[in-house]
Amino acid sequence: MPTEPTVTESILHVLRPYASNWTGTLGRGDLVIPQREIPRLVRQILEVVRDADSTPPEASDEEIFRVVSQARRLASIQDEVAALKREFAVLKRD
Repeated sequence: MPTEPTVTESILHVLRPYASNWTGTLGRGDLVIPQREIPRLVRQILEVVRDADSTPPEASDEEIFRVVSQARRLASIQDEVAALKREFAVLKRD
């Protein structure tokens, strides 16, 4: 999903307000974080990482092709579905 930010981009978004220069860029990597803000900042970073861990990675086209090709040789549709479920987490999208 190219529209979703990566973990690195999300963490940088959390840190950007604490960039040491006035432009708000993290190019040099210098941060100025008030001590009272550290617990909140740590919670936000942990939340970003936790959200990233809960999202399963998407399968590549090559992986899907390989599994579907192998499943087509099975005796029934139910066996094909079972093979796909063994290989991939099938998520329902609304």
